[in-house]
Amino acid sequence: MNTQIFKTLGKVAAGAIAAAALASGTALAQGAPFTIQIDGSSTVFPISEAVAESFQQTTQGRIRVAVGESGSSAGLRKFCRGEIHIADSSRPIRSSEMATCAAAGIQYVEIPVAFDGITVVVHPSNPVRSMTTAQLRQIWSTGSRVSNFNQVGGPNLAMQLYGPGSASGTFEYFTEAVNGTARSSRTDYTPSEDDNVLVQGVANNPGGMAYFGLAYYEANQSRLHAVAIDNGAGPVTPSQATVRNGTYAPLSRPIFIYVNAAALRRPQVQQFVQYYINNAATISERVGYVALPAAAYQAYLQRAQRRQVGTAFGGRAVIGASIEEVVGRRLVQTPTGD
Repeated sequence: MNTQIFKTLGKVAAGAIAAAALASGTALAQGAPFTIQIDGSSTVFPISEAVAESFQQTTQGRIRVAVGESGSSAGLRKFCRGEIHIADSSRPIRSSEMATCAAAGIQYVEIPVAFDGITVVVHPSNPVRSMTTAQLRQIWSTGSRVSNFNQVGGPNLAMQLYGPGSASGTFEYFTEAVNGTARSSRTDYTPSEDDNVLVQGVANNPGGMAYFGLAYYEANQSRLHAVAIDNGAGPVTPSQATVRNGTYAPLSRPIFIYVNAAALRRPQVQQFVQYYINNAATISERVGYVALPAAAYQAYLQRAQRRQVGTAFGGRAVIGASIEEVVGRRLVQTPTGD
């Protein structure tokens, strides 16, 4: 047996051990509250954080939920190593991540939880009110030399660009939707996986410009101005209404949680995930995103209860898909049962 086979078996064994630990809770100190570990997207973070806070109030301290925001890619890496129970992601799981999870013996249940509209913002004093997707491409494409708003039809004002880091699902979706290739972007901007850092950067800089999830704009409207996006049918301002009716394109997209299927055997994890799905509509709307149809949440609840594993997205984002198109997709894989 060669070294590569030993390495592969080692990865599978390590993944199986990690999955078993997540499922059994053997890594917990005896008598300690069960802690559900979530990490990933800063876009999904406001929903998961609000759900976690509400859920913990119902458990009298028996179950705790720890929510991090290291970015979609970083969260899914931890997830595929068996380090967390749930990954927040602002994009579908990638083919490479599917392969990594499979190699480690990690199966996942995919749950779309809401719709988002990636929002391009500038400082309130900036007179720019709309941009075309072509102008966004001029600004954000690889090797771009645009450094002043007057180069894209705006005022004579030096740009200071802020944006998600490379571990962000928002970065991947935006670059594919605007530049045509995921992860293809200029690099001379201030990156952060924390969207609040991007908010502060633009709010404190008259030449600031950034993009991030709609909820962060909704929470900071007095400090930022949302730029209407013209994709060929006239400028459309990002809002819950325009995301819901499909007119805010191509920057509207679904956002997800991925749940470790083995961990769902734990009653605490199953209880939390059911609570999450049952409250996702109300909480998503409250923090500034768009709820999915009630029938979709009911279908996803059954998916979690039955531990139906797999993805409906084939390892890549679907640019410009409507809510109806997203919730109408079916899993490629079938239920695995117990």
